[in-house]
Amino acid sequence: MKIEEKVLSRKLRTQGLSINEICNKTGFAKGSVSLWVRDIELSKTQKNELSQKGFRKEVIERRRTTRLSNENNRRQIIIDGATENIKDISKKELWLIGIALYWGEGAKTLRSGVQFSNSDPAMVKVIMKFFKVSCKVPIEKFRGHIHLHPHLNENEAKKYWGEISGIPLDQFYKTSTQQSRANKGKKDSLPFGTINIHVNNTELFLKIRGWIKGMYENIV
Repeated sequence: MKIEEKVLSRKLRTQGLSINEICNKTGFAKGSVSLWVRDIELSKTQKNELSQKGFRKEVIERRRTTRLSNENNRRQIIIDGATENIKDISKKELWLIGIALYWGEGAKTLRSGVQFSNSDPAMVKVIMKFFKVSCKVPIEKFRGHIHLHPHLNENEAKKYWGEISGIPLDQFYKTSTQQSRANKGKKDSLPFGTINIHVNNTELFLKIRGWIKGMYENIV
């Protein structure tokens, strides 16, 4: 038996600390502390204080949980209301959306050709819809290229992006793996990496550049 630990535990207990408080303060095992102090009778005042401590913690936690829940509900109401503002998307609207997405995330030089890189599966699905519907790109013209941290599973990443993009797996280039210094030692936020969608079509690249230019001029 650890005499010093027992003596300290009993001393703290007589001061009115709960068993959990003693364990948190000393690092002692709860089972040992319970055994050491089980014969110590707390005064009525000490019992009331412990009861109030527990009550206050429960109330605070309950209020915090309720507040978070209410806040999340309010946010969800705003999101749901805004979602209802978007109804059917026309082919022209899809075309404009695709142009804007490419403007932000697509390659801008002729040397690169038509390329769109992203890690957001929803955005990848939308740009693929744009390429197939607005740009009339047949599925066999697409190529996929995954950028992945070396410790992640390449096969799982290819399967994932193949399902998201609809590009057959035999149309994927060899996966590029490189450890990012910025993410080294951090929790993986991109378990499937980033996909780069290629379409080897110079005419389409020039059209998209023209659409971007026309959009800009008509807006500004």
